[in-house]
Amino acid sequence: MSDTVETAARTAPAAVIVGIDGPSGTGKSSTSKAVAAKLGLRYLDTGAQYRAITWWMLSNGIDVEDAAAVAAAAGKPEIVSGTDPSAPTITVDGADAAGPIRTQEVTSAVSAVSAVPEVRTRLTELQRSIAAAAPQGIVVEGRDIGTTVLPDADLKIFLTASPEARAARRNGELKGKNAQDPADLAATRAALVKRDAADSGRKTSPLAKAADAVEVDTTDLTLEQVVECVVTLVESRRSAAEGTEKRSA
Repeated sequence: MSDTVETAARTAPAAVIVGIDGPSGTGKSSTSKAVAAKLGLRYLDTGAQYRAITWWMLSNGIDVEDAAAVAAAAGKPEIVSGTDPSAPTITVDGADAAGPIRTQEVTSAVSAVSAVPEVRTRLTELQRSIAAAAPQGIVVEGRDIGTTVLPDADLKIFLTASPEARAARRNGELKGKNAQDPADLAATRAALVKRDAADSGRKTSPLAKAADAVEVDTTDLTLEQVVECVVTLVESRRSAAEGTEKRSA
């Protein structure tokens, strides 16, 4: 499958496939969407797909702690991701799922569902097909893009940040003006650390930095600075690819 993705990345001038990984709160989504928009690429949030299948499981009475039950139902929901970075969408069985997948109930259950091998296999195939169908290139964000989903991506980025910075950002996303309440920050930090442990420790496609990924610590950087850094890396890689194509022509 990686050969197919590699071919897809070369079907148009300057096409490029970018994988951005990292834990929650490092700025993956904001960075990925902004980079894709600036460079005219498509965008895919793989985490939203895992949330979507988790929401479907909860909505259909599947015990998300029962791995066998989750595995048996993994192929049932139809998940469709819109890849416009300015207005990404996700539907489940034709219904808009953008709002429902962001509830606390889904957040609490997504690690258990995403650890089931059958779920990961099903969504990995979907993610690869979406990347292969993006002729101008795509930015794909998640936790196992560089290591599992798109190991032949043209550029792999791994975003990191301190737990404190990540907690502050995540609280800001979820709670607005009251984001800096010390008790809330501590609870959010603990939840992020717990999620990290679950994602890094799962047997199938754990959260990990690919050996050839470029690590970017976003702790002390603004979003604009992170986006500029990644855009520069993408443009450099794209120029190198174009040079290789010209030499081989």
